[in-house]
Order: sequence, then structure tokens, then C-alpha cells
Amino acid sequence: MPTTPATAANSSSNGTQPSIMLELVDEHGNTIGTAEKLAAHQAPGRLHRAFSVFLFDEEGRLLIQRRALGKYHSPGVWSNTCCGHPYPGEAPFAAAARRTFEELGVSPSLLAEAGTVRYNHPDPASGLVEQEYNHLFVGMVQSTLRPDPQEVEETAFVTARELAERHASAPFSAWFMTVLDAARPAVKELTGETGGW
Repeated sequence: MPTTPATAANSSSNGTQPSIMLELVDEHGNTIGTAEKLAAHQAPGRLHRAFSVFLFDEEGRLLIQRRALGKYHSPGVWSNTCCGHPYPGEAPFAAAARRTFEELGVSPSLLAEAGTVRYNHPDPASGLVEQEYNHLFVGMVQSTLRPDPQEVEETAFVTARELAERHASAPFSAWFMTVLDAARPAVKELTGETGGW
């Protein structure tokens, strides 16, 4: 990963696992401080900056991922293409592109802002809380996926109908429908009215 002022503060040169810091924000998305990642997610949760990415193929199918079983938060559930947190001082757009490459081994061929959404979703399984000010992005993926098995258990490209069927029968992340619904206007603009999104 390239070193930037934002990533340098989150890297470790002594071989230990670095503390990942998140950017705390107010209700309007203004930065008010930082907190360690796990601490920010412990109940009742602290409002922090996040992002969610929705990438589609040329047929208008959404790329979803099942989170790796070893993840401390929401392991083994399906979710959107990629989601995560910018480092303090890192632009959400840059963070979204960075994490998409880190998790899935691809760079979006198109990535556009799709608004923001604020939510508070407890995860009953872990007791952690997603208290997030989330920046949304939609785009296209045209490269072969190379998922990192530490991050991603499996992937699938799904139509809107296939997603609805899968959502009814498989576990999804607590935040998935909130971020998808908030991104729908941009998704429809990208995929067209006939895409069913």
C-alpha cells in the first residue's frame, strides 16, 4: 500500500499489529476527533466516518461479497461490494478505491459519489454497534477479481431479483439494506431503469 500522511499514521514498522484509528464526526459529518476502531464500535458506539461501495458489471449485476469468517465484526455474512473506514485525514473517495483494491484485487473502472447516509445498527451476534456517517459510491468493475481470503469468503454478481431472493434466505450485514436504499438513485442512474434496481 502506498504511504500517505493518512496511512503513515496507521502503519507499524516494529512488526506489531498497528492500532487502526477512525475519524469521529458530528451529525453533519464534521471531523471532531479520532478513536481506535474497536473502541468506536463498542456499545453504544461512537459516530464515525465510513464508506460503502456498490460496483456493477457491464450487465448491470451488483458485485456482493460474503465477509471472511475470521473477521471480528459480522463474519460470514453477505454485504455490498466493499465497505470500510477512511483513515483520519484520508478522503472517503480515496479510501473506497484503496479498500476495493485491498479486499478484491481490482480498481473500479468508474467510481462516483452517491451521497451520504447516517445510521445506527447494532450487531446482535457480536454486540458491536455500527454508528456511522457513511459516504456512498457506485461504479463499474471490469477486471478479474482477486479477493483477499483474509477479507472475503466468496463473491457473487447478482441481478436485483437474485439479490432479493438471496437476501430472503441468507444472512446479510445489518447495514446492507440501509446503504443500498440510500444509494438507489445513483444506482438507477448508473444501471438504467430496466436494471430493476
